[in-house]
Amino acid sequence: MKKGYWILAMLFIVLMACRQEKEYYVFSTFREPATDGLFLAYSEDGYHWNDLGGPYLAPEVGTQKVMRDPSIVQGPDGTFHFVWTSSWRDDLGIGYASSKDLINWSEEKHILLMDHDTSTVNVWAPELFYDDEKDEYIIVWASTVPYKFEKGIEEERNNHRQYYVTTKDFETFSETKLFLDPGFSAIDGTIVKRAPNDYVLVFKDNTRPMRNIKVAFADSPVGPFHDISGPFTKFKTEGPTVAKVGDQYLIYFDSYGDYEYGAVSTTDFETFKNISDQVSLPEGHKHGTIFKVKQQIIDQLLENQPNLGKE
Repeated sequence: MKKGYWILAMLFIVLMACRQEKEYYVFSTFREPATDGLFLAYSEDGYHWNDLGGPYLAPEVGTQKVMRDPSIVQGPDGTFHFVWTSSWRDDLGIGYASSKDLINWSEEKHILLMDHDTSTVNVWAPELFYDDEKDEYIIVWASTVPYKFEKGIEEERNNHRQYYVTTKDFETFSETKLFLDPGFSAIDGTIVKRAPNDYVLVFKDNTRPMRNIKVAFADSPVGPFHDISGPFTKFKTEGPTVAKVGDQYLIYFDSYGDYEYGAVSTTDFETFKNISDQVSLPEGHKHGTIFKVKQQIIDQLLENQPNLGKE
């Protein structure tokens, strides 16, 4: 009997541990006109999202002091690192803050990324990626540097290319390097790791006739990227982010031309199925990034929701 009780006790402990390890998806977002700050939503299944309200952090840095394109990544020590677009233009950097619980945030910093070239028009849509093989963070963003690249069909102040830096501590950063030059204006790049030496870049073709989303492939998270696909979303879509749900990759995007949010699913980033009718998001939700957290974080957020549903 004692042995039976011991087995039951161990099973109970294992079950409790499994329950405590349950994870949820969190979607960082903002509300137009992006002057209020960071909003959040969460999901248990990756398809249906519940509003967590906001703002959890108000913008304090940058020329125009906005908080657009919020990208959050949790590091191996549990710290959440957060970067965002701090201005539409006339700004050579981005906003940065960190948190242990998504509620209490560090003092905001303005990280200068393009101060080596003061002709830079903007620094848009920074995206964080944690490289677990090098134990460092990659920040990817889009900037226009007039007359630096062949103009093509875009005017000089709207001819974006993507750049990147790496950092281990968000105090010191590598030299700014070109991340993607596909021969046309490109923004909103998000990196997906499928396996070692197997990375996908999901990004927006920002040329006037296109303004839709494509993918490219590389054996390194910083490229070079190749085999750029055709578009798999319609005109006026942007801000892609990716969630792995089972064997599916769900690519969410802001269908700003229709004032809607959309999604496609894929297993191989070659064929895509429109699942927009299968997902639901809070009203006013705008593009950010999806990441996973433990149940404890969700419980704390649910207990500390500021201004739920604020527009």
